[in-house]
Amino acid sequence: MKCLIIAAGRGSRLSNKGDSKPLVPLLGLTLIERTILTAKRSGITDFYIVTGFEGEKVRQYLGEFNQGQNIQITHILNEEWEKENGISVLRAKDLLNEPFILLMTDHLFEDSILADLKNEQIADGEIIMAVDHNINSNRLVDIDDVTKVLVIDDKITAIGKSIRDFNAYDTGIFLCSSAIFPAIEKSLSKGDSSLSGGIRILSGYGNAKTFDIQDKYWIDVDDEMAFSKAENLLISNLKKTSDGPVSRYLNRPLSIRITKLLLKTKITPNHVSIFAFILSMMGAVFFFLGGYFNLIIGAIMAQISSVIDGCDGEIARLKFKATEFGGWLDAVLDRYADAFLLFGLTYHAYLINNNYWDIVIGFLAIIGTFMNSYTADKYDGLMKRKLGPEKHYFRIGRDVRIFIILLGALINMPFLTLGIIAVSMNIENARRIWLLYRNEKYKFGKKEN
Repeated sequence: MKCLIIAAGRGSRLSNKGDSKPLVPLLGLTLIERTILTAKRSGITDFYIVTGFEGEKVRQYLGEFNQGQNIQITHILNEEWEKENGISVLRAKDLLNEPFILLMTDHLFEDSILADLKNEQIADGEIIMAVDHNINSNRLVDIDDVTKVLVIDDKITAIGKSIRDFNAYDTGIFLCSSAIFPAIEKSLSKGDSSLSGGIRILSGYGNAKTFDIQDKYWIDVDDEMAFSKAENLLISNLKKTSDGPVSRYLNRPLSIRITKLLLKTKITPNHVSIFAFILSMMGAVFFFLGGYFNLIIGAIMAQISSVIDGCDGEIARLKFKATEFGGWLDAVLDRYADAFLLFGLTYHAYLINNNYWDIVIGFLAIIGTFMNSYTADKYDGLMKRKLGPEKHYFRIGRDVRIFIILLGALINMPFLTLGIIAVSMNIENARRIWLLYRNEKYKFGKKEN
């Protein structure tokens, strides 16, 4: 399916952020990059982009961006960019004769909205607008500027920024047939060159349908206040439901601050994963050297590594660079780092006590740690199925383990540290196994009944 993106306006209310609105950077990517990559994630690779103000600059930027993206971009010029957005849509009239997606370059949204919308059935002569019915709870909209919609029986009966009776917001996400073009032309003949004007024409025929986005997010980044809200929204989505208590309350707030700085560089998620691994290995080396000072330095390096280890995933999600290889590499490096840190801590404890119990407890800590990682996927999958994909759940994992090492080093008790890790990790593993067993037994019992 083809996608038409409107990127012709000046965006004067965001002029402090950049000369060209489509090229305003937001957490490492420009607005137009975010729009294209969000659409690409839903399977769209054929883009038609209407440019106007600073059009040559935008087209040149997209030419560089397109290298290696495996997408096709067709540029459309709108020399009347100062007029309303319906003119930009009309510029694609001769190029789009089949159903297509229509997006605004300054609207950010959850990619699943588009993935679901593009699968909707649309008849000739119709358009389908994605609408937000959360008019009482959505705090991301500017109520004075948002386009309001009155929906009855899933059809638009009124649309505009100043209508008094409404029950939804226009999200700026559309599935269109070619009927949108003559509708805008008819609206233009009546003196209204806006996209909303064309939709009003179609709604008069009963051909403007709606698609409810439910609780998914979207935001129109139209001014500096909305820009700030969009930044906070994207950052808040970095928090993972599987974050342990240390990650959630200590590591994640710190890693996000680091990530915001790294987004301004060309550092990749894999670079961060490798750097975090190197820090952990250096920490392990200090454990092997013995002595309280080296123990403290090693533990601090391990904790810093634990914080930075969250940045790779944050950068990957914010810059659309998440890959299966990257996730796998991060997991493998974490396992190696865990092994060397605990082996180094075991050796450090043995140097102090010269007792074989240090080796035994260290072995139990290492086994418990590796089983903790091994059981994580099954446990996470179970909790997300039971609680839903958005709800946080209790989890003891690597974040807690590294933090225990830091606390144990501060009080100079490596043997006690290993003991706490051995007990806590193995108890956590047993708890996960029990929960999974109970779930399977419950499912089996239901089938039997």
